[in-house]
Amino acid sequence: MIFEALRPEVNSIITQDSNTVEDRLLAICQLLESHIPYYNWVGFYFKNGDKNELKLGPYVGEPTDHEIIPFGKGICGQVAVSNKNFVVPDVSAQDNYIACSISVKAEIVVPIFVNGENVGQIDIDSNTADPFSSEDEHFLEYVCEQVAALLV
Repeated sequence: MIFEALRPEVNSIITQDSNTVEDRLLAICQLLESHIPYYNWVGFYFKNGDKNELKLGPYVGEPTDHEIIPFGKGICGQVAVSNKNFVVPDVSAQDNYIACSISVKAEIVVPIFVNGENVGQIDIDSNTADPFSSEDEHFLEYVCEQVAALLV
C-alpha cells in the first residue's frame, strides 16, 4: 500500500519545474529511502556520454567508491547491457556483484528508457535479505517512467 501512497509524491517532485533535474532526482531518492524501511541506499546511475560506463548521479545512503561502473560489471553494469530489471535477493550469491557495503544483503536495479534507449537506472540496496517483491519492481518501473519524462 505504501507504493500507491508514494506515487502522487513522486509526481509532485517530478513536476517541480523550479528545481533542477538533479534536485528532483535527489528528492526522489530521499522520498524512497525515508518511506520504505528496507531501502537503505537509493541512487541513480546514468550512461556516461558515449562511453560504455555508468556514472553515479544523485543518491542517498552511505558514500560509495563506485562512481563509475563499466557496462557488464556488477548488477548495475549488467542492467546497462541487458536492458532488464535485476532483482538480487542475496548479493552474496552473485558472482558479478560489486560490494558497496558489507551490510548490503539485497539489491534491485531498474533501467530508465528515453525514446527506447537505456539511459540510466535506479539502484536500491537493502540491508535486509530478500526484501523485494513484484510490487517493488512495478513501483520502481513507474518511478523510472516518471524520471524518463523528466529527462526528455
